[in-house]
Amino acid sequence: MGGPAAPDDSWMGSLSVPYNVGPGFMGNYSTRKIRMHVHTYNKITRIYNVIGILRGTVEPDRYIILGGHRDSWVFGGIDPTTGTAVLQEVARSFGKLKMEGWRPRRTIIFASWDAEEFGLLGSTEWAEENVKVLQERAVAYINSDSSIEGNYTLRADCTPLLYQLVYNLTKEISSPDEGYESKSLYESWLEKDLSFWYLFFAAHRINKLGSGSDFEAYFQRLGIASGRVRYTKNRVTDKYSNYPVYHTVYETFELVEKFYDPTFRKQLAVAQLRGSLVYELADSHVIPFNCQDYGEALRKYAKRIYNLAKKHEEQMETYEVSFEPLFSAVKNFTEAAADFHRRLEQVDLKNPLAVRSMNDQLMFVERAFIDPLGLPGRTFYRHVIFAPSSHNKYVGESFPGIYDALFDIGNKVDLQKTWENVKRQISIAAFTVQAAAGTLKEVA
Repeated sequence: MGGPAAPDDSWMGSLSVPYNVGPGFMGNYSTRKIRMHVHTYNKITRIYNVIGILRGTVEPDRYIILGGHRDSWVFGGIDPTTGTAVLQEVARSFGKLKMEGWRPRRTIIFASWDAEEFGLLGSTEWAEENVKVLQERAVAYINSDSSIEGNYTLRADCTPLLYQLVYNLTKEISSPDEGYESKSLYESWLEKDLSFWYLFFAAHRINKLGSGSDFEAYFQRLGIASGRVRYTKNRVTDKYSNYPVYHTVYETFELVEKFYDPTFRKQLAVAQLRGSLVYELADSHVIPFNCQDYGEALRKYAKRIYNLAKKHEEQMETYEVSFEPLFSAVKNFTEAAADFHRRLEQVDLKNPLAVRSMNDQLMFVERAFIDPLGLPGRTFYRHVIFAPSSHNKYVGESFPGIYDALFDIGNKVDLQKTWENVKRQISIAAFTVQAAAGTLKEVA
């Protein structure tokens, strides 16, 4: 933060050890252990979700959800208040449009979740209570947790269906970054968040959705297309997994005002992007999803998981493990997606039934990747393509069933059984991708 972090000499804790800033103890004390007595209590209490609904005019039975939590560990200056403020401002803006006589084509649901920090309780309970309705009517879920976790550049995590929409909208928003005043958010993001690999392909880095916030039940369990955007740190130079004062007593409004976003322009840019995502999803004649990007993502993920398996190439041959069914299914999905978008360009926009039919296919693409039996050992997660990593819940993993089965190879004695599990997961993935391709074919 631009100044010394160490306490002065007069500060001293009550343990008989030399104190230092950072983890562990110094010198001969490095092997010392401390026994802590923690006194906590369990309590049953009521939590409250606050739900606001702006009814759509043409397709009121199609829902766009903007949700974020308002509970915090301590003061919550960043998490969740920078997200709560954005949620309220977006809702206020849509309310102003409504007072001027506008209503969206589809219904918008604004949700303020409680008890996120206790295990995503508010959002998960609401999703489970309304599961039948959401499965049939929810088009997309946009998350509104913390809008900043750094002040360097934009970060986007979303389904591949939303890639193009995110790209297009960031081109229409001014960059809040110092020195980039004349450029778009898209341009500053492109320049700042490129590794050599991404520079070679001239593409932005968009992350896979993992967990750790309220989109989990909607995306990972119900298969509702989801996304989140916020400002982040420089992930090349800053190796911290999160901002240093995350969930501490030091996470205050003053921290945001003085260090993270003194002009509040970064939070404004995030609010504009989140609000624009909701607006376009709710009011576009045709739902702005791109299935071809999903096909390309599947191809990349299939190749990656295959290369991971090839580290055990001899065992793959021994146990007759083949990824060809998965590659074939991905190819079929890619071709079906291309054909779908060709037909989508020719659809008669004046024919409401034709538009509705294509929109329904778009809405249910994400749902097609759901396996009702769930992932082995963690059945809450049912998305075959994406799940939180088993080793870091905040991070997303692709083809998680296959990945987890491969991860076990070095830890299992029974290789026959382990590779049979790998083959089973390949079969599940191949079947699911092939079935998803079928949902994009022309309606009989």
